[in-house]
Amino acid sequence: MLWNLEPGWLMMAFAAVTVMALFFGAALDAIMRDDGFGPIGNMVIFTGGFFAAIVLVNSWGISLRDLTQAVAAGLSGAFIVIAVLALLKAGISRI
Repeated sequence: MLWNLEPGWLMMAFAAVTVMALFFGAALDAIMRDDGFGPIGNMVIFTGGFFAAIVLVNSWGISLRDLTQAVAAGLSGAFIVIAVLALLKAGISRI
């Protein structure tokens, strides 16, 4: 799906996801405080998780022609990545 986009649309998609990820990152930083990665760190992880989830779901053969399904897959992947990394950080800090 991502590879079928023109470069201009891909850059706009990346910019839109990054801006929304900054808002989510700031909100998660306010909620998680020391357990998080800071607003910029949360944004980077969120953006990476979003696009990684879309690529992963698409590589499994699931068609993401509908924008709603693509956004749902991306957001699910982003929150899963944030949750797993936060759990790993909490587990490592307890050792």
